[in-house]
Amino acid sequence: MNTSYPKEKLKILLLENIHPSAIKLLRDSGYTDIESISGSLSEKELSDKISKVHVVGIRSKTQLTETVLKNAERLIAVGAFCIGTNQIKMDEARKQGIAVFNSPFSNTRSVAELVIGLGIMLMRRVFEKSEGAHHGLWLKESKDCYEVRGKTLGIIGYGHIGSQVSVLAEALGMKVLFYDITSKLVLGNAQASRSIDDLLKKSDIITLHVPGTPDTRDLINAARLKKMKPGAVLVNLSRGDVMDVWAVKDALEKKHLGGLAVDVFPEEPKSNKDVFASPLQGLPNVILTPHIGGSTVEAQEAIGLDVAEKIIAFIESGSSSGSLTVPEISLPVLHNAHRILHVHRNVPGVLSQINGVLSKMKVNILGQYLKTNEEIGYVVLDIDKKSSTRVMAELKKVKHTIRTRSLY
Repeated sequence: MNTSYPKEKLKILLLENIHPSAIKLLRDSGYTDIESISGSLSEKELSDKISKVHVVGIRSKTQLTETVLKNAERLIAVGAFCIGTNQIKMDEARKQGIAVFNSPFSNTRSVAELVIGLGIMLMRRVFEKSEGAHHGLWLKESKDCYEVRGKTLGIIGYGHIGSQVSVLAEALGMKVLFYDITSKLVLGNAQASRSIDDLLKKSDIITLHVPGTPDTRDLINAARLKKMKPGAVLVNLSRGDVMDVWAVKDALEKKHLGGLAVDVFPEEPKSNKDVFASPLQGLPNVILTPHIGGSTVEAQEAIGLDVAEKIIAFIESGSSSGSLTVPEISLPVLHNAHRILHVHRNVPGVLSQINGVLSKMKVNILGQYLKTNEEIGYVVLDIDKKSSTRVMAELKKVKHTIRTRSLY
C-alpha cells in the first residue's frame, strides 16, 4: 500500500542485534533505509543519531532517556524487542505522542523452561558437581539432592510467565502455590496463597515473576528469607532489584537458603566485553546466568516478528494495538479515502475543534475513531479523497495538538 511518506525514505534504526526476522519483515514490507547496530549507544551518540530517525528498535541495554527523546524530532514509534520497558522514559514518549511497542508474550515459554531447569539443577546440586568434575573432583553422592516430584513450588507473580511455570511444574508432579496482588485465573491444580509469607513457609522452590517497581524493591529481604523453609532454593528471573542481594548471600552462607539461581542483577554489564561482578560469585550451589531468560532462537525470532508487525501496522494503517503510550485503536485500511492521525493532549473540547475545522472546510467524514488515556487522545480520521490539501495544515493549528500525520 502506498503511504503519504515514501517507505524508502522512512529511516529505521535497530540496536543491540535485533533478530534478522524483524529486518526481513521490514524489508519485505518495502522499508529499505534500515541501519542495524550490534550494540547499544551512549546517550550522546544516540541523541545525535536519533534526530533523523522515524523508528527505533532497541532491547534492554539501550536507554531512551528524556534527553534522547527530546532530540527525536521525527520519531514516530519505538520498538522494544523484549518484555520490559524500564529503559524507556515512557512519560516523555507519551508526552510526544510516540507509540511504544513491546512483546510481552513471545519469550514466555523460553523463560518458563529455564525456571524449571534451574529449579531441578539446584535441587540436585548439579552446578557444583559439574564444577567439581571440571576440576578433577568426583562428587558422587546423594546427600542434599532431591527429586522435584512431590515438592512444592511457590510462584510469586502469577502472570504470563508464572502461570506457564505452574503448568510445567505440575506436569513434573509438583504441587504449586502462587501469590499475586490481583485475582488470577488458576491453571490446573495450582492454589492461591493468602500472603507471600505463607507461600514462603510451605515452598521447597520459590520463583519470582514480578515487575521492577518501588513496591517490589527488596521484596525478598532478610525478614522474608528467615520465613523460608530451611534448605529451600530461590530462583530469580524477574528483575535484579526485587531481592536484597546481601541478605540472600548471608542466608546462603548460613545454609538457611539451600541454593540460588539468578539471571538478573541490580547492575549489569553494558556489553559482553565489560567485567561482571556480584557478591553472589563463588558461593556453593549458586547458578549465575547473564540475563538469558528469553535468549533462545525461537523467542528472539518471535519477538522480532511480533514487534515489527506492530510497527508496520501503526505506520501503514494507524493501528496502535499493543501500544503502551498511544491509546489503542485497531483499524483496517480504508480504500478510496484519506486517513489522518491526530494526537493531542487529553483535554475537553479537542474533538469538537477538530470537527469544527472539518465542518468549516466542508470535509466529508467517512470514519472517525477516538481513544484516550490519562494524558493524550488519539483520533483517526478517514475523509473524502476530494478534501482540500489544506486540511492537515488546519488540523495542526488545533489547540493542544501534539502531532498529526497523513497516512494515505
